[in-house]
Amino acid sequence: MANYPIPKFHFQVEWGGSKVSFTEVTGLNVEADVIEYRDGASPEFHKIKMPGLQKFSNITLKRGTFQGDNDFQKWWNTVAMNTVERRDVVISLLNDKHDPVVVWKVKQAWPNKVQSGDLKSDANEVLIESIELVHEGLTIQNGD
Repeated sequence: MANYPIPKFHFQVEWGGSKVSFTEVTGLNVEADVIEYRDGASPEFHKIKMPGLQKFSNITLKRGTFQGDNDFQKWWNTVAMNTVERRDVVISLLNDKHDPVVVWKVKQAWPNKVQSGDLKSDANEVLIESIELVHEGLTIQNGD
């Protein structure tokens, strides 16, 4: 049996106890700062490199706009100094049986940007809205 890479089009997002449909998720990046160090008594004539603090990119979620669905705005309205509603978000890449294959767990996320799509009188497109989330951590797990 052939072994194929996982397609990226079948996924789900969960927050606040409910599943929310999206057309696109970007920003699932993790990175570590590099610390360079050289001990004065080191016999090597170069610095050593070691991992420093981790950095996480903002995550952008996009979806079609539905009449009467204002979840983005409700969450955005909680953004105020030190009183923002933080949520854990789970993003799962699914296989053909709808089982999670890869799971990204986002810790303590909150929206720092909500954007409505552009309005255009001669367009034949769905209105897409997006929400950008900042967070305090991202872990990646296999879905088994």
